[in-house]
Amino acid sequence: MALSLPYGPRNVKVFQQALLDHSTRLPKTVLSISGVYFEQIAALTPKVTELKIALRRETARDSQATLLQTMPGVGPMSAAAIQAFAPPLENFARGRDFAAWLGLVPRQHSSGGKDRLGRISKMGQRDIRRLLVIGAMSIVNWASRKGSPDSWLMRLLGSKPKMLVAVALANKMARRLWAMCIKKECYEIPVLVTC
Repeated sequence: MALSLPYGPRNVKVFQQALLDHSTRLPKTVLSISGVYFEQIAALTPKVTELKIALRRETARDSQATLLQTMPGVGPMSAAAIQAFAPPLENFARGRDFAAWLGLVPRQHSSGGKDRLGRISKMGQRDIRRLLVIGAMSIVNWASRKGSPDSWLMRLLGSKPKMLVAVALANKMARRLWAMCIKKECYEIPVLVTC
């Protein structure tokens, strides 16, 4: 008999209770191994919470990190990662170069005047790219449920898979982050245009 449970960190207690409720049907090895995992989660949760608070405090003190966090989908972790792992953004000539450094631009298979774009290169900085894609995915999930003032995003959501849209949005986010840092301007929310 399979257990069907919600996933995610906030459902750990639900999962633990379900295992205890079905303990008579599960092998003792499974119960003992899961007990070790639950003990580790209980021990590490306060430490992780403490680190999150410290990271929020540090990024709130830094002007560039605060500026980066004005963009939806960019939190303290992403802002700190960009500051820690990326070279100064002034080193990049344009936003596309920063996105390419992150590995968020499509590979080109072009010849004879025909442009053929493939999957993203994934050749760049993996940590920042992953954080931007996660942030973009949260925006995509929100927009698919509630809508978005960004017509570009809504058009893509109507015709493409969510993960592809998230990667395209992460590319766009990287370019905007570069522009925000170069111009020292906060993120501007797109205005909904109605006809």
